[in-house]
Amino acid sequence: MPLFEELKVFSGNANKRLATDICDYLGMPLGKAEVFKFSNDNTFVRILENVRQRDVFLVQSFSMPANDHVMELLIMIDACKRASAGRVTAVIPYYGYGRTDKKDQPRVPITARLLADLLTTAGADRVLTVDLHAGQIQGFFSIPVDELTALPLLTSYFKALELPHPVAVAVDIGISKRARDFAEKLAVPLAIVEKRRVAGNVDRTELLNIIGEVQGKTAILMDDEVDTAGSMVNAAKALLDAGVREVYGCCTHAVLSGPAAPRLLQSPIKELVTTDTVPVPPERRDGKVKVVSVAALLGEAIHRIHSGLSVGAMFDTN
Repeated sequence: MPLFEELKVFSGNANKRLATDICDYLGMPLGKAEVFKFSNDNTFVRILENVRQRDVFLVQSFSMPANDHVMELLIMIDACKRASAGRVTAVIPYYGYGRTDKKDQPRVPITARLLADLLTTAGADRVLTVDLHAGQIQGFFSIPVDELTALPLLTSYFKALELPHPVAVAVDIGISKRARDFAEKLAVPLAIVEKRRVAGNVDRTELLNIIGEVQGKTAILMDDEVDTAGSMVNAAKALLDAGVREVYGCCTHAVLSGPAAPRLLQSPIKELVTTDTVPVPPERRDGKVKVVSVAALLGEAIHRIHSGLSVGAMFDTN
C-alpha cells in the first residue's frame, strides 16, 4: 500500500468543532479552506493550502441542512482532486440518508446508494464513517470504506455509572444485533422492544411488546440514531409499564430534529448519551443529553489510514 505525503485535514460547515478536535488529537492545525454560498445559493469552495500529492481528509457529516452539506463535500472533493491531491478520504461521521438503504415501498429510491455513487464520481478514494444505519451500505461503494463504531465509548460511559441491575434494550428488532454487542460489552442481559411501524412515511410507530425480562431493572435503550425521539420515548414508556425502575438512552447520532428536544425533556428518560458525529447545540440538550466525543476515535483512524496501519486493530479486545 503506497504511503502518501503530508497529511492534511479540512472541514466543511457541518461540524467544524469535531474537525478541530480531530486535528487537536493529531497534533496539527485544521486546513484552511473557504466554503460558503453565493447570494444565488450556489456553493463555493476554495482550498487555501497546497494539497498536491498530499493525503487529504475531508470531515463532513450529512447533518441538517443535509443537502447543503452533501453538496459541500462533493465540491470539496472535486476541488482537491483538481488541485492534484494524492488521495482524498471523505470522513463522514454521520452518513445521512442511510435509512434509505432499500426499496421498502413501490417506486422509491435507494438514496444511500445514490450518495455512494456521487461521492465516488466526485473523486473520493476512500470513505471513513461511524456506525452506518445498515451494514450493507458499505457494499454500495466501489472504493474502500472503513466503518468505525462508537460502542466502546458508550459502554465505557455506562460502566462508569455503575447502574443497579442494568439491562440493554434494543429500541426495535432492526437494531438488535448492535444492542447485543452493546450488552456483551457491558456484560448485561438483552431485551428487545418489538414494534410495528405505521404504513407510509409518517414518523409514528405502534409498540407491541417487550421481549426479555426487564421488571425491576435499569433499562439502557439502544439505537443508532435518534431523530424526532418518538421511537425512544415510546419505548421508554412501554418499559416503565413493564416494571422497569429507570430508563436511560444511548445512540451514536443525535439528529434531534423537530419536536425531539421538548419530547425528551418531558419523557421519563433520565439521560440520553450520544456522540458528536452530529453537532448538538446547547438548546437541544436541556440537561438530559450527554455528549461524548468521537474525535480521538476518528483521529486515530485517520493516523492509521495515513500510516498504512490496521484500522480494525483499534477494536481488538484480545
